[in-house]
Amino acid sequence: MPPRTLSFVAEARDVSVRIPDAKVALSTASVYPESTATAFEIAARLGYDGVEVMVWTDPVSQDIEALRRLSDYHRIPILAVHAPCLLITQRVWSTDPWVKLQRARSAAEKLGAGTVVVHPPFRWQRQYARDFVAGVWRMANETDVRFAVENMYPWRYRDREMLAYAPDWDVTKDDYRHFTIDLSHTATARTDALQMIGRMGSRLGHVHLADGRGSGKDEHLVPGRGNQPCAELLERLAQDGYDGHVVIEVNTRRAMSSAEREADLAEALAFTRLHLASAVKVPGR
Repeated sequence: MPPRTLSFVAEARDVSVRIPDAKVALSTASVYPESTATAFEIAARLGYDGVEVMVWTDPVSQDIEALRRLSDYHRIPILAVHAPCLLITQRVWSTDPWVKLQRARSAAEKLGAGTVVVHPPFRWQRQYARDFVAGVWRMANETDVRFAVENMYPWRYRDREMLAYAPDWDVTKDDYRHFTIDLSHTATARTDALQMIGRMGSRLGHVHLADGRGSGKDEHLVPGRGNQPCAELLERLAQDGYDGHVVIEVNTRRAMSSAEREADLAEALAFTRLHLASAVKVPGR
């Protein structure tokens, strides 16, 4: 489907606004320490197009029927499932990382989600890391669900750096069918996000939109509050007719109230929709 356009006159020039078919979703991680159920409620109230379920220690996030009921009740679709591959989720849905991915794929298929987000293995998961690239391809060939492998970052402490992920934190160095780019992670890695999406090319299937200042911490700031090219990236996606998902994955743990948290998530949604509406000149005018 071609991008939608809306024409208008600005500064005596004819331009059009190109709005891609990308849906804007809220990650359930963005409401922590509130619950998965609260994320559905907020996403529906603010007008998000859907949610990405972060599968973690909240029992509801692990329960397919509970998630289906939330989706139906709030009339908001589940667009993606984030497999439980964080340090704090090492025992969620099994200790076997391949079982985790199988269950994430099954959950996505049953819930109608189009994407499973997965991190590259930790280096100490040696066998999993050794087979990861081929294994993800094998699983991707067995389903219509996208397995979108997410860029990570080196771990830093003062002047020390630890490479915690294998085959590499920079997933563009390996051959995957689909990628997720996370702009908080590019900030922490101190790498150029626009160059990274250039390397990903047409295999970019999923975006985690957040911001960062390049500290050693994975900050997940509201877009526009750090130094990442969040606006430029969204505008480039609009120009390219990107049709994947853009997921707001921000840290609101410091919000002093539920109202402040919701205001941050409303600001993130407004920022994203504004910059996805990319103004371009109309040829020949």
